[in-house]
Amino acid sequence: MKDTQYSTIVPRQEGRVLWVILNRPQVHNAFNAHMIDEMNALFDDIKGAEDVRVVVLTGEGKSFCAGADLNWMREIVNYSFEQNMEESLNIAELMQKIYALPKPTVAMVNGAAIGGGTGFVSACDIAYAADSARFGLSEVKIGLVPAAISPFVIRKIGESMAREYFLTGQRLTAERALAIGLVNAVYPGDELKSAVDGLIENLLTSGPEAIASCKELLYKVPRMRTAEVKEFTARMIAELRVSAEGQEGMAAFLEKRKPNWIE
Repeated sequence: MKDTQYSTIVPRQEGRVLWVILNRPQVHNAFNAHMIDEMNALFDDIKGAEDVRVVVLTGEGKSFCAGADLNWMREIVNYSFEQNMEESLNIAELMQKIYALPKPTVAMVNGAAIGGGTGFVSACDIAYAADSARFGLSEVKIGLVPAAISPFVIRKIGESMAREYFLTGQRLTAERALAIGLVNAVYPGDELKSAVDGLIENLLTSGPEAIASCKELLYKVPRMRTAEVKEFTARMIAELRVSAEGQEGMAAFLEKRKPNWIE
């Protein structure tokens, strides 16, 4: 990882885990253009970081992310179409980088995740939330739509639930978010960190190349024609079986020992 100084986020590496902490607690970690730029740069760095195996996204203080910063929105009101287009593309690019990262991403939702905050949750592979967390896609209440985050939210909760919450802007409790698939598990606030730590330990026992290939499967297979899927999936498993990681994993299983990627 590059030793870069950030002002709106705190990347903290602990062994093979990188914690990405949204660090604007005074505005409930609402994002502005600067935070989006910093996160885009960080996720570019993470992609090629061989010493990072798991990425956890969370918020400093009581909130996860309250969506777009109000002061930034006051500026956006006066933006031209071209300026708005550029800003929107930057957000969409960040969501895609999180979603397609060839490493597992975990959202530790420690508090409110509203608008784009719900988008961050949806772009991550797995989300664990505190029972006090609240979610919302309230853009319609101010005459806007959750456009940049919509591909990730719809994939996460499905079209039926997306229709309800995009159109109503209704807030969701953590339990409701769990019921519709927005998050994977809900814990009391004081148990959330230990639950995420357990999940991290589990992820670190999986082969890193296998995880990257799983994410490629998840991304590409739903978009493929039936005729393409057979060749693609057969080639992937054949390549993994003869790869160094695949050979080591199968040997470890047969020899009843831990593979070499587990410390």
